[in-house]
Amino acid sequence: MQVDVVDLKSFYASPLGQMARAMVLRGIRSRWESLSGLALMGLGYAVPYLDTLREGTERTLAFMPARQGVVSWPPGQLSLTSLVEPTDLPLRDAVMDRVLVIHALETSDDPSALMEELWRVLAPGGHLMLIVPNRRGPWARVDTTPFGHGQPFSRGQLTDLLRQALFTPTYWAEALFVPPVPRGFVLRSAPLWERLGTALSLPFAGVHIIEATKQIYRPAMTGKAQRVRGMLPVLVPTGGAMGREPVSK
Repeated sequence: MQVDVVDLKSFYASPLGQMARAMVLRGIRSRWESLSGLALMGLGYAVPYLDTLREGTERTLAFMPARQGVVSWPPGQLSLTSLVEPTDLPLRDAVMDRVLVIHALETSDDPSALMEELWRVLAPGGHLMLIVPNRRGPWARVDTTPFGHGQPFSRGQLTDLLRQALFTPTYWAEALFVPPVPRGFVLRSAPLWERLGTALSLPFAGVHIIEATKQIYRPAMTGKAQRVRGMLPVLVPTGGAMGREPVSK
């Protein structure tokens, strides 16, 4: 089940959502401290995280699934968001240096096709970051947060999905060991929950945080996928990192 963009925006505006963002963002920034000069793309509902990550980037794009809906972002500026079909992104091959996926994989009708599409738009040597609900965690069992919708994953399932799409996992972490309870004392103790959960490798984290790199071999595309993609408009990030020109299809 796809969460509506209005509900996602409301969640991240709440105290529980702000706490969740802070804990997840800490895990992302431990790997992506600076993205200066790189082309960054967010897929799903990534804008609460892109607010911080996009500083210094060459370009940042925020793609939101059609069934979810879209909001204008950043506020008061030229919008960087677009409504898309996640398995047919309006980008040329190999144009993004970093891709952040959150609130997208677990609600996809075809996770394998989604991963293949992410492989296509990611540049050689690029990095993918997935934030995915943990099937063993309490956040996946509470539908009052966005992490409780769709299909949660185990670590083994994510490993298989990444390898089938020709990604190599390079980093695994978890976040949201704190219970999904919007009470003041629980929210204030969130950093302690995170430290204990990480130190003790507790199994009930709310989300997996996985970084992966693109392998150089390209998966075969079906003729149907090629025909459909050829009919879509294409957005071309200008310049690219390190002066790289976008690769034509």
